[in-house]
Amino acid sequence: MSSDKARVDTNNEKYKLLISEEQIYRRVKELAHQISADYYNKCPILIGVLNGAFIFLSDLIREMNIDCEVDFVKISSYGGGRVSTGQIKAKKQFDSHVDGRHILIVEDIADSGRSIKFLEKMFVDTQPASLKFASLLLKEGNAVVDFKLDYVGFTIPTKFVVGYGLDFDQKYRNLRSIYVLD
Repeated sequence: MSSDKARVDTNNEKYKLLISEEQIYRRVKELAHQISADYYNKCPILIGVLNGAFIFLSDLIREMNIDCEVDFVKISSYGGGRVSTGQIKAKKQFDSHVDGRHILIVEDIADSGRSIKFLEKMFVDTQPASLKFASLLLKEGNAVVDFKLDYVGFTIPTKFVVGYGLDFDQKYRNLRSIYVLD
């Protein structure tokens, strides 16, 4: 599967380009500048949600011009399929001391809101100075719980996507663009 094509085929499925590498780069740079301004002189801890957000987080912090720290959590609700099970499980807790700190949770995609609520509960007892959420993608009109994102890269239709960290059965994360199942 090549990331430079408008359409790609894999495992007898067809994917079409949804968001190009160039569009992603421009938007990540804009988000990084906004986050840098919002956290000026605060040294936030950016907590990436594994596995999907690692590429987005990596590109985001390289464009930021403030001091920050990085940590990760790992949660899962998919179990290898294309549809969330609705049950969120923590697979790795954060390691940083976050009490009283500014925390920015970095997600690859937000859809139902269940993951955001799960993460919010995970961090609320740490009494952070602030707790905000960034997501590269937001699936439009798919929420089943009320949630808030402070930074959103792109709003997309409720379709299955791969690339730029997003996977199907742990594959296709390496694509530089984002593709939608056709």
